[in-house]
Amino acid sequence: MADTPDPVFQIQRVYLKDLSLEQPNSPAILLEQEQPTVDIQLGVDAQPVADGIYEITVSATVQTKVQDRTVFLVEAKQAGIFEIRNLPEDQMGPILGIACPQIVYPYLRGNVADVIQRGGFPPVHLAEINFQAMYEQQQAAAAGQPSPIVTQ
Repeated sequence: MADTPDPVFQIQRVYLKDLSLEQPNSPAILLEQEQPTVDIQLGVDAQPVADGIYEITVSATVQTKVQDRTVFLVEAKQAGIFEIRNLPEDQMGPILGIACPQIVYPYLRGNVADVIQRGGFPPVHLAEINFQAMYEQQQAAAAGQPSPIVTQ
């Protein structure tokens, strides 16, 4: 029986990689009485850094507008460095696309809400994300198959 090394999954660090807040139409837009529309875009990226070391970045763009004028725009990237070794290759995709983003995302949510509030606005709380469903949709799209229907 061959000695198989134990699997390793460790968080090395979680950090704020990038954060910006823009209010291009202030102060005039702050006097508007109309409710702004909110558009939120999320993304996940995984990059190898070294042998068995990966950087996972979860990004969010939050833009609010009144008619066609921007009230504020927040762009944020929260990242984590993970040591992942001795896992079967078929488990790496779900680990990098589901498990790691689930660890990093709460930090992103907090930072986005905080910077919006510090900008003088009520905080925008990003919704919980089903990273498994998101990963499965990406896999289906990459394979050219119709995406499964996802309910949250």
